[in-house]
Amino acid sequence: MITVPRVGKNHCAAEIEYGVLLKVQLFNMIDLERLGKDEIHELITLAGSIKNNPWAYRESCRGKIMATLFYEPSTRTKMSFQTAMYRLGGEVIGFDNPENSSVSKGESLKDTVTVVSGYADIIVMRHPREGAAEAAALYSKSPVINAGDGGHLHPTQTLTDLVTLYNEKGRLDHLCVGLCGDLKYGRTVHSIIKSLVRYEGNSFVLISTREMALPRYIKDAMDAAGCKYTEVSSLEEAMPMLDVLYMTRIQRERFASMDEYERQKGIFVLNEAKLRSAKPDLKILHPLPRVDEIAVGVDDDPRAKYFDQTVYGMYARMALILTVLKSGPLPPKKSVISSSHECICSNRNCITHSEPYLPHLFTEAGDMLICGYCDGRTLI
Repeated sequence: MITVPRVGKNHCAAEIEYGVLLKVQLFNMIDLERLGKDEIHELITLAGSIKNNPWAYRESCRGKIMATLFYEPSTRTKMSFQTAMYRLGGEVIGFDNPENSSVSKGESLKDTVTVVSGYADIIVMRHPREGAAEAAALYSKSPVINAGDGGHLHPTQTLTDLVTLYNEKGRLDHLCVGLCGDLKYGRTVHSIIKSLVRYEGNSFVLISTREMALPRYIKDAMDAAGCKYTEVSSLEEAMPMLDVLYMTRIQRERFASMDEYERQKGIFVLNEAKLRSAKPDLKILHPLPRVDEIAVGVDDDPRAKYFDQTVYGMYARMALILTVLKSGPLPPKKSVISSSHECICSNRNCITHSEPYLPHLFTEAGDMLICGYCDGRTLI
């Protein structure tokens, strides 16, 4: 369990015994689901300690270098990671446009990660391919943090969401959570559901069109945890039930055609009128960026917490960076043995389709194979 440091104003982070403060050992952050609830709570507690005592941590990563490999555009995730490292006293290298790197010349993910991990103490990576962070961790000599892999997972946004909820609601259990918009491709939606199903008494209201519905494997996770969920097609129907409303944009970059995107955008818009039937203590979250799914007039409602959420995200990432770097060197890598199944992952956006040298990693689940990179399901 993390003990909040008791240090005087003349002390700096270098004088704090982090071996006592940080009991969590975390070598990579690919999927938040791999952490236990106690470990997540320790990260949340550490984020709160940093928020309340930022001066105590300002030198804690002095001499450390973080590499940011962003194969996709980002504002909040990239800048909050960079700010987090600078506020911890570290340095940042990397790229935010693969066209300005050797990726544009055809360099593989394996080679990029192998080289960069020789320069940096920790790698933060965003990639449009699902399972890319898992693949990177196979070859990196430094810890890898997943900053979003296609429509798959976004664990640091989920950690941000949990820190926000814990601070704003005072708990992570017995919540009715509405998720609205792009539930099909929304990696933030998938990640937050997979985390919240682990807490007692949580239920979900899924608000989307049939085309943007939640994938089956996420519903399977809710079913396995015994969580109740309801699917509705309007915000008005859901609003009175909710303790938390998690809005998302319809992501144009995930659609194969503009026509398909145009048919989906603008269907769900949260405005002041729709909030009249909401609970007084409702909390409205959004991973941002916003397009048109939340009216600007909602920003002034005290229940709107999405801008506060971005600040909580910086503290969450500071806690994560500090925990990973204080966990010590990566353990020796084990040889990866390819699955005996010769099939190809059915998910066309899986990293294995663009990086064909990767070992095939499947686990059997009845008549299905589950991809070890993207969680895609393939019939045997």
